[in-house]
Amino acid sequence: MDELWAHLIKAQPDPAPWVVPATALAALAIVSFRTSWQLSRGLVTIAHEGGHALMALLTRRKLEGIRLHSDTSGVTLTRGRPNGPGMVLTALAGYLAPSLLGLAAAWLTEQGRITLLMWSVLLFLVCMLLLIRNLYGALILLATGGAVFALSMYAPSQVQQAVAMVAVWFLLFGGVRPIIELQRKRRLRQARDSDADQLARLTFLPGGFYVFFFLVVACASVAAGAYLMNPL
Repeated sequence: MDELWAHLIKAQPDPAPWVVPATALAALAIVSFRTSWQLSRGLVTIAHEGGHALMALLTRRKLEGIRLHSDTSGVTLTRGRPNGPGMVLTALAGYLAPSLLGLAAAWLTEQGRITLLMWSVLLFLVCMLLLIRNLYGALILLATGGAVFALSMYAPSQVQQAVAMVAVWFLLFGGVRPIIELQRKRRLRQARDSDADQLARLTFLPGGFYVFFFLVVACASVAAGAYLMNPL
């Protein structure tokens, strides 16, 4: 166990200064272009639904399962009081999760703990797999976990570091775009059961306030993540 822990927390050398902006531009391109975003958005959905699930467990709601769909949507099923702090926090966690996970990953990356980051992601995916309730969701989690496992076992350290940085930037940038898309759908009255609108029904604050709050947290996470990974 001591050898395993030492392997997990072993720090990799700092990357070359050009790697950080290059990986940031790569992730920004993935998030910005429609085709690449549609192909990769499911990864943000995994983080989103994982945030709901984790908060449900922390607030002692009964977690019945998670579903991930091929259109990149998802749903986390919980049971308990239909209102109150537990329900509010569970609804609040979804849109915040990708950005906050990206920020935590940025901190680990800045520390050079790439191996620890990848195995933390694997643990997160295994826990979600235990809660998944549909075939497509299981397949996408297995595919993602298999890719992370192969990367951690067989890729050179420089490749691991570059891919980890792209993933960190992807979570940070990818945490912003769904919030913008949410507000666009709300403006067209196409998202009446969104997290923001559920929160509006649970509290005295309007849905627009929660969209704004999600966006502030997401943008602050991008700024904080950029500060942490600044090579200068």
